[in-house]
Amino acid sequence: MDARLVVNGQRRDLGDVGGQVTLLEWLRSAGLTGCKEGCAEGECGACAVLVARPDGDAGTRWTAVNACLLPAAGLAGQEVITAEGLGTPDDLHPVQRELADRGGSQCGYCTPGFVCSMAAEYYRADRRPVAAGQNGHAGNGPVGAGPVADAEHGPNGFDLHALSGNLCRCTGYRPIRDAAYALGQPESDDPLLTRLSRPAPAGTGIRLTGEHGSYVRPTDLAEALELLAAQPAAQLVAGSTDWGVEVNLRHARTELTVGIDRIAELRELSFSDEWISIGAAVTLSELERELAGRVPLLAELLPQFGSRLIRNSATLGGNLGTASPIGDAAPALLAVDASLVLASTAGERTVALADYFTGYRQSIRRPDELIKTVRIPLPVAPVSAFHKIAKRRFDDISSVAVAFALRLEQDTVAEVRIGLGGVAAIPLRARDTEAALTGRAWTLENVQAAAAVLAREGTPLSDHRASAEYRVAMLRESLLKLYAGQVPA
Repeated sequence: MDARLVVNGQRRDLGDVGGQVTLLEWLRSAGLTGCKEGCAEGECGACAVLVARPDGDAGTRWTAVNACLLPAAGLAGQEVITAEGLGTPDDLHPVQRELADRGGSQCGYCTPGFVCSMAAEYYRADRRPVAAGQNGHAGNGPVGAGPVADAEHGPNGFDLHALSGNLCRCTGYRPIRDAAYALGQPESDDPLLTRLSRPAPAGTGIRLTGEHGSYVRPTDLAEALELLAAQPAAQLVAGSTDWGVEVNLRHARTELTVGIDRIAELRELSFSDEWISIGAAVTLSELERELAGRVPLLAELLPQFGSRLIRNSATLGGNLGTASPIGDAAPALLAVDASLVLASTAGERTVALADYFTGYRQSIRRPDELIKTVRIPLPVAPVSAFHKIAKRRFDDISSVAVAFALRLEQDTVAEVRIGLGGVAAIPLRARDTEAALTGRAWTLENVQAAAAVLAREGTPLSDHRASAEYRVAMLRESLLKLYAGQVPA
């Protein structure tokens, strides 16, 4: 049991943190006050720090995460870098220097968070400059595709989406973008660069108990299931992007927190002729990299899911485990006909995701079960789309989410699945609309008739995000938009 972690190269005792003290609270109590609390729910990035995570190839990847959401105990035995550890006033890190030189900081409240998110992108192993003549913009599209022209990437290969979870309230984003695009490549003797060639810390088992409750990181799945069988009220935590908000804003507390983010059986990602099997604790950023466009619908969904900071911690298991009606993953997974493997000490069972949700934030998963694997059957539908309607383009909660997956044969709809979020107490399949389309010609007349059916699916209500009438209109328009995108002008 290692109740310590390495922060900025120094080993420190965690002390009495239990399962309720966040990493942000612990860092600030240790005198590292660069990271701040701006929103306490992972939307502003003022608390961002770097964590050493496995890169999937026996090395390390510096990963930016929200310290306000993660339990400090979950970092036991791990390595963390804060803005203070990147540089000093007399020896600024290249990211800090560019921000200072280009006016990327005014009040400075958000700057340490920006620095850490920028540093994670600065050290990204496949970030490469773009050849001259590409209009000053470059992109890193599907993994392995190399730099491509893109207005949201710099000539140095810097992906601006790395900063999508960081908000600045006074400076404005142009000088911050200028600083990001001015960064070169790390020097060969940069200690944070050379650290990447060595493995990330292993996720060893720990058990911490104190006045802030207990935190346990099981060594394997069997131990986690035994804990759940003995204490079914225990709180499972992987990325803590949902539970962290409950702790911070609603003061939720639990006697036992079980950290499952490092359990090997929950972090497997495999491909067969029949399935893609995704471990429940694979982060969304890892999933995006490893799928590399194999499931086009998920490739469209994932960049719109929260922010990079959120995706670096969030998991499909967590998003589905909350059974939220506005979780973005559910509509897309419903459209690809996904199923879940639920595990307990009594064994495993497989359930269709379409049968999983039973009520508002309720599911058929028993208290002693956890989601082990998400399975996507192959082949995936050749035509797909994910429409997220929200107030912001990125880093926002959906008012309505609609996912389509269909197969056409000679301009006839041979098969279609439509997943909906935000229009009922549960994520659901639009089965009446599916029936209205299946076996019919893919024509504007038929699509308009089916769009009228789609507008009647679910039981949308009015709230602070959207009115019921607006949600109905968006359901109708989403199918028309899909058709317009499939038919040549």
